[in-house]
Amino acid sequence: MGILIYSRARNLNVKTSRAHFSHAVTTEAIHAALKQVKYPGFSRDIVSFGLVRAAAFADGTARVSLALTTSDPKVPAQLKREVDQCLRALPGVNDTVIEIAVAPARAAPAAGGNLAGTAGTPKTIALAVAIASGKGGVGKSTFAVNLACALAQHLTAKGRPGRIGLMDCDIYGPSVPLMIGLGGGRPEVAEGNILIPLEKHGVKVMSMGFLVDDNTPVVWRGPMIMKTIQQFVQNVRWGELDLLLVDLPPGTGDAQLSLVQTLPLDGAVLVTTPQLAATNIARKGGLMFQKVNVPLLGVAENMSYFLDPAGNRHTLFGEGGGQKTADSLGTILLGQVPLLPEIRAGGDAGEPVVVSSPDGEAARVFRAIGETLLARVTPKPVPAAGR
Repeated sequence: MGILIYSRARNLNVKTSRAHFSHAVTTEAIHAALKQVKYPGFSRDIVSFGLVRAAAFADGTARVSLALTTSDPKVPAQLKREVDQCLRALPGVNDTVIEIAVAPARAAPAAGGNLAGTAGTPKTIALAVAIASGKGGVGKSTFAVNLACALAQHLTAKGRPGRIGLMDCDIYGPSVPLMIGLGGGRPEVAEGNILIPLEKHGVKVMSMGFLVDDNTPVVWRGPMIMKTIQQFVQNVRWGELDLLLVDLPPGTGDAQLSLVQTLPLDGAVLVTTPQLAATNIARKGGLMFQKVNVPLLGVAENMSYFLDPAGNRHTLFGEGGGQKTADSLGTILLGQVPLLPEIRAGGDAGEPVVVSSPDGEAARVFRAIGETLLARVTPKPVPAAGR
């Protein structure tokens, strides 16, 4: 049961000359005005995030209901102030009633301490790490797939197979199924409408790409995106996992907010290419995670260099960008992934390069990044049984 914050703000000194404007204050006008209110720490507004549940106006009073999940008590108070100021700027509004329903956090997450309400989080997931970029086109999904496969190989060698999960949260452009060799797959549905993730190369996978066909565009707004990510976390039978990697879409929008509200993240990895156009945006993505109290585990520099047939390195996109980004965010450079044709070919064929060429340079780099990542997070105890 949520905690309800109820606020009634009055302005008794409003001139009666404003009363004749009251007919212009419609529900649509209130929603339009509330698009000016940003969720703290994000560039997106509360309307597009789907946090506004109801809005109405009568007798000079604007009424708004919000619903959110956060463990930070400052967030509801800040939103109440900003919504009140926004509504009072509308001609004809001389009183506001603002209700904010906050879903309670059962307990602060042990590692991340972020905004997530943990009531529906699967207890069998030891660690959850986001793979983010801020900017599109830097090879983040390719990186996430190869990292997942490298980690699966590492754990299998230690006698712990099937303990890596990959959740593809790129709702609009899910490419993980193609890259990991599960294109066209469909998950089974167990009792209670629980989805069974598909598995390939030792990695359990769930993606929007399994639920829609290639010819169906996903044209969704904030609330549907939030609901889907909640389903992927709470209604998928992941089983016991040592690590769940979450492949995020570019940006700092619906998917990012939904994730930090739903799943206590133990950290985030930023993927960037060396050039300034990518590192500038990656840095903003890192600052976003810091604002929502998600630890930055490191920066991975993708397409860092090209190896010609003679073994010479060529820095086609510049050099040093990943290290500078890591330094500016107070974290480490996890590694530098080379730009090699076999990485692209492996993704197109559904055979990630760490699987198709396990002894190659790219596989070596991905394995090293995976081992460094595991060393930077502390696993939580995992129950012997559960969803």
